[in-house]
Amino acid sequence: MMIRTLSAIECTKLLTANRVGRLACAKDGQPYIVPFYYAHADNHLYAFSMQGKKIDWMRTNPLVSVQVDEHGAGRGWKSVIVNGRYEELPDRIGHKVQLDHAWSLLSKHADWWEPGALKPATSSDAEHLPHVFFRIFIAQVSGREAIES
Repeated sequence: MMIRTLSAIECTKLLTANRVGRLACAKDGQPYIVPFYYAHADNHLYAFSMQGKKIDWMRTNPLVSVQVDEHGAGRGWKSVIVNGRYEELPDRIGHKVQLDHAWSLLSKHADWWEPGALKPATSSDAEHLPHVFFRIFIAQVSGREAIES
């Protein structure tokens, strides 16, 4: 097995080609990681969610990481890590262009809204709150690839 570093362009291609990543945030020194659907464009990852733990935590601490991977031939793989900043796209005057942009990117994929809109089996007060569109500004990206030799 050979491991090599991916170029910035290769990292961008992997982010663009995929839709599911793992979003990591932290609050009071405690990390939290969840899968999320996203769309990649203009140095951002765009996403949608109902309000809940991850949104609360990212509002408190906007510094996040995202991991996206692909499985290759045999035991091969590619993995990209994004370090970035959470930016909420509120539905109000002054943010409408950004919100429409997020909507247009995400809606290119069938059922794009389901992961962010489906509720857990147990109900909570959070399920009555409005949805949230957000983006992750990509401050730094790095990646690696494992190739069977």
